[in-house]
Amino acid sequence: MRKAGAKNYENYCKQILKITNKPISFEVFADNEKDMVSQGKKIKSWGKNIFVKVPYINSKNKFMGNVIKELNKSKIKINVTAVYNANQTKKILNKIDKKTKVIISIFCGRMSDAGKDPIPEIKKSIEYSKKFKNVEILWASTREAYNYTNAKKLGCHIITAPPSIIDKIERFGKTFTSLTVETVKAFLIDSKKSNFKL
Repeated sequence: MRKAGAKNYENYCKQILKITNKPISFEVFADNEKDMVSQGKKIKSWGKNIFVKVPYINSKNKFMGNVIKELNKSKIKINVTAVYNANQTKKILNKIDKKTKVIISIFCGRMSDAGKDPIPEIKKSIEYSKKFKNVEILWASTREAYNYTNAKKLGCHIITAPPSIIDKIERFGKTFTSLTVETVKAFLIDSKKSNFKL
Protein backbone atom coordinates (compact mmCIF):
# COMPACT_ATOMS: atom_id res chain seq x y z
CA MET A 1 0.00 0.00 0.00
CA ARG A 2 2.86 2.34 0.85
CA LYS A 3 4.45 1.59 -2.54
CA ALA A 4 1.10 2.38 -4.18
CA GLY A 5 1.19 5.81 -2.52
CA ALA A 6 -1.49 5.27 0.17
CA LYS A 7 -1.52 8.13 2.68
CA ASN A 8 -4.45 7.06 4.86
CA TYR A 9 -4.72 3.35 5.70
CA GLU A 10 -8.44 3.29 6.53
CA ASN A 11 -9.45 5.27 3.44
CA TYR A 12 -7.27 3.13 1.18
CA CYS A 13 -8.71 -0.10 2.62
CA LYS A 14 -12.24 1.20 2.09
CA GLN A 15 -11.43 2.03 -1.54
CA ILE A 16 -10.26 -1.56 -2.04
CA LEU A 17 -13.46 -2.85 -0.44
CA LYS A 18 -15.50 -0.93 -3.04
CA ILE A 19 -13.97 -2.97 -5.87
CA THR A 20 -14.05 -6.48 -4.37
CA ASN A 21 -16.30 -8.67 -2.29
CA LYS A 22 -13.67 -11.45 -2.13
CA PRO A 23 -12.06 -12.31 1.23
CA ILE A 24 -9.37 -9.74 1.98
CA SER A 25 -6.93 -9.35 4.88
CA PHE A 26 -6.14 -6.00 6.50
CA GLU A 27 -3.42 -5.88 9.12
CA VAL A 28 -3.23 -4.41 12.62
CA PHE A 29 -0.17 -2.25 13.35
CA ALA A 30 -0.06 -2.32 17.15
CA ASP A 31 2.67 -4.19 18.98
CA ASN A 32 0.75 -4.89 22.18
CA GLU A 33 -2.25 -7.12 22.85
CA LYS A 34 -4.74 -4.45 23.97
CA ASP A 35 -4.21 -2.23 20.94
CA MET A 36 -4.15 -5.19 18.53
CA VAL A 37 -7.58 -6.25 19.78
CA SER A 38 -9.06 -2.74 19.51
CA GLN A 39 -7.53 -2.20 16.03
CA GLY A 40 -8.82 -5.62 14.98
CA LYS A 41 -12.36 -4.76 16.05
CA LYS A 42 -12.18 -1.45 14.20
CA ILE A 43 -10.87 -3.06 10.99
CA LYS A 44 -13.59 -5.75 11.13
CA SER A 45 -16.26 -3.03 11.17
CA TRP A 46 -15.27 -1.89 7.64
CA GLY A 47 -16.78 -4.90 5.84
CA LYS A 48 -18.08 -8.47 5.96
CA ASN A 49 -15.38 -9.93 3.70
CA ILE A 50 -12.51 -8.80 5.96
CA PHE A 51 -10.04 -11.04 7.73
CA VAL A 52 -8.14 -9.18 10.44
CA LYS A 53 -4.45 -9.93 9.99
CA VAL A 54 -2.53 -10.39 13.25
CA PRO A 55 1.06 -11.58 13.72
CA TYR A 56 1.85 -14.86 15.46
CA ILE A 57 4.15 -12.97 17.84
CA ASN A 58 4.86 -9.30 18.51
CA SER A 59 8.29 -7.65 18.06
CA LYS A 60 9.27 -8.76 21.58
CA ASN A 61 8.75 -12.44 20.62
CA LYS A 62 5.57 -12.77 22.70
CA PHE A 63 2.96 -15.19 21.33
CA MET A 64 -0.22 -13.27 20.50
CA GLY A 65 -2.44 -16.12 21.69
CA ASN A 66 -4.61 -13.77 23.77
CA VAL A 67 -5.27 -11.57 20.73
CA ILE A 68 -6.08 -14.60 18.57
CA LYS A 69 -8.41 -15.96 21.26
CA GLU A 70 -10.15 -12.63 21.93
CA LEU A 71 -10.80 -11.79 18.26
CA ASN A 72 -11.91 -15.36 17.53
CA LYS A 73 -14.24 -15.30 20.55
CA SER A 74 -15.70 -12.05 19.17
CA LYS A 75 -16.55 -13.92 15.92
CA ILE A 76 -13.98 -11.93 13.93
CA LYS A 77 -12.36 -13.74 11.00
CA ILE A 78 -8.58 -13.65 11.41
CA ASN A 79 -5.47 -14.27 9.34
CA VAL A 80 -2.57 -15.20 11.62
CA THR A 81 0.58 -14.13 9.82
CA ALA A 82 4.36 -14.61 10.06
CA VAL A 83 3.97 -18.31 10.87
CA TYR A 84 6.98 -20.50 10.11
CA ASN A 85 6.39 -23.97 11.51
CA ALA A 86 3.77 -26.56 12.39
CA ASN A 87 4.29 -26.16 16.15
CA GLN A 88 3.20 -22.54 15.78
CA THR A 89 0.16 -23.75 13.83
CA LYS A 90 -0.67 -26.12 16.69
CA LYS A 91 -0.47 -23.27 19.24
CA ILE A 92 -2.84 -21.16 17.11
CA LEU A 93 -5.33 -24.05 16.80
CA ASN A 94 -5.37 -24.35 20.61
CA LYS A 95 -6.66 -20.76 20.86
CA ILE A 96 -9.57 -20.89 18.41
CA ASP A 97 -13.07 -22.33 18.13
CA LYS A 98 -14.27 -24.57 15.30
CA LYS A 99 -16.71 -22.06 13.82
CA THR A 100 -15.19 -18.65 13.06
CA LYS A 101 -12.98 -18.61 9.96
CA VAL A 102 -9.20 -18.55 10.47
CA ILE A 103 -6.38 -18.39 7.92
CA ILE A 104 -2.89 -19.42 9.00
CA SER A 105 -0.27 -17.82 6.74
CA ILE A 106 2.96 -19.83 6.57
CA PHE A 107 5.87 -17.87 5.10
CA CYS A 108 7.27 -20.53 2.78
CA GLY A 109 9.30 -18.20 0.56
CA ARG A 110 11.14 -16.57 3.42
CA MET A 111 11.71 -20.02 4.92
CA SER A 112 13.29 -21.16 1.64
CA ASP A 113 15.41 -17.99 1.51
CA ALA A 114 16.83 -19.02 4.90
CA GLY A 115 17.72 -22.47 3.56
CA LYS A 116 14.81 -24.27 5.23
CA ASP A 117 12.35 -26.62 3.52
CA PRO A 118 8.77 -25.33 3.92
CA ILE A 119 7.12 -28.52 2.62
CA PRO A 120 7.22 -30.57 5.88
CA GLU A 121 5.87 -27.59 7.87
CA ILE A 122 2.98 -27.01 5.46
CA LYS A 123 2.23 -30.76 5.38
CA LYS A 124 2.07 -31.03 9.19
CA SER A 125 0.08 -27.79 9.49
CA ILE A 126 -2.53 -29.09 7.03
CA GLU A 127 -2.68 -32.36 8.97
CA TYR A 128 -3.13 -30.58 12.33
CA SER A 129 -5.86 -28.33 10.93
CA LYS A 130 -7.96 -31.16 9.43
CA LYS A 131 -10.15 -31.28 12.54
CA PHE A 132 -10.99 -27.60 11.98
CA LYS A 133 -13.35 -27.07 9.02
CA ASN A 134 -13.05 -23.31 9.61
CA VAL A 135 -9.25 -23.19 9.17
CA GLU A 136 -7.35 -22.67 5.91
CA ILE A 137 -3.60 -22.94 5.49
CA LEU A 138 -2.07 -20.25 3.26
CA TRP A 139 1.26 -20.56 1.38
CA ALA A 140 2.72 -17.05 1.81
CA SER A 141 5.70 -15.13 0.37
CA THR A 142 5.71 -17.09 -2.89
CA ARG A 143 9.06 -16.85 -4.67
CA GLU A 144 8.63 -18.99 -7.80
CA ALA A 145 5.83 -20.22 -10.03
CA TYR A 146 6.41 -23.88 -9.15
CA ASN A 147 5.35 -23.07 -5.56
CA TYR A 148 1.80 -23.05 -6.92
CA THR A 149 2.24 -26.70 -7.91
CA ASN A 150 3.84 -27.47 -4.53
CA ALA A 151 0.92 -25.90 -2.67
CA LYS A 152 -1.67 -27.65 -4.84
CA LYS A 153 -0.07 -31.10 -4.42
CA LEU A 154 0.02 -30.67 -0.64
CA GLY A 155 -3.65 -29.67 -0.47
CA CYS A 156 -2.84 -26.16 0.69
CA HIS A 157 -6.04 -24.09 0.71
CA ILE A 158 -4.70 -20.69 -0.44
CA ILE A 159 -1.55 -19.29 -2.03
CA THR A 160 -0.69 -15.61 -2.34
CA ALA A 161 1.49 -14.56 -5.26
CA PRO A 162 2.60 -11.31 -6.89
CA PRO A 163 1.47 -10.51 -10.47
CA SER A 164 4.86 -11.55 -11.93
CA ILE A 165 4.40 -15.08 -10.51
CA ILE A 166 0.74 -15.26 -11.62
CA ASP A 167 1.85 -14.40 -15.20
CA LYS A 168 4.25 -17.36 -15.13
CA ILE A 169 1.60 -19.73 -13.71
CA GLU A 170 -0.75 -18.77 -16.55
CA ARG A 171 1.92 -19.92 -19.03
CA PHE A 172 2.23 -23.40 -17.46
CA GLY A 173 2.10 -26.37 -19.84
CA LYS A 174 5.07 -25.83 -22.17
CA THR A 175 6.91 -29.01 -23.21
CA PHE A 176 10.58 -29.56 -22.43
CA THR A 177 11.29 -29.34 -26.17
CA SER A 178 9.65 -25.92 -26.55
CA LEU A 179 11.47 -24.69 -23.42
CA THR A 180 14.80 -25.88 -24.87
CA VAL A 181 14.13 -24.21 -28.26
CA GLU A 182 13.06 -20.93 -26.57
CA THR A 183 16.18 -20.94 -24.39
CA VAL A 184 18.58 -21.57 -27.29
CA LYS A 185 16.87 -18.84 -29.36
CA ALA A 186 17.30 -16.42 -26.42
CA PHE A 187 21.02 -17.33 -26.24
CA LEU A 188 21.34 -16.64 -29.99
CA ILE A 189 19.60 -13.26 -29.71
CA ASP A 190 21.88 -12.28 -26.79
CA SER A 191 25.03 -13.26 -28.68
CA LYS A 192 23.94 -11.24 -31.74
CA LYS A 193 23.16 -8.18 -29.62
CA SER A 194 26.60 -8.48 -28.00
CA ASN A 195 28.35 -8.53 -31.42
CA PHE A 196 30.69 -11.25 -30.18
CA LYS A 197 32.99 -12.87 -32.73
CA LEU A 198 35.01 -16.10 -32.56
